[in-house]
Amino acid sequence: MLVVHVHVHVVPDQVEAFRTATVANASASVREPGIARFDVLQQDDDETRFILVEVYRDEGAPARHKETAHYQQWRDAVAPMMASPRTSVRLANVFPADDAW
Repeated sequence: MLVVHVHVHVVPDQVEAFRTATVANASASVREPGIARFDVLQQDDDETRFILVEVYRDEGAPARHKETAHYQQWRDAVAPMMASPRTSVRLANVFPADDAW
């Protein structure tokens, strides 16, 4: 399992458009066989900040995800909505066990 936290800072007047595009991407992403979870979280005290929690079943799944039409559409749509480039942190799963996802 590979867990990726993607941190996104959105331009204030683009928050709703970003949410809409990101939920559409996440909804399609969870149907990919290599993705166990794809959560979209918005910071309580700053609505312009989001974290995407992406849980992949294997090391190759992120690359396969980036080849999908829905990801590419999302990437292109949200690029001008970002206040700064998105960043990510890769994490190894500890608990629950991989087979519990």
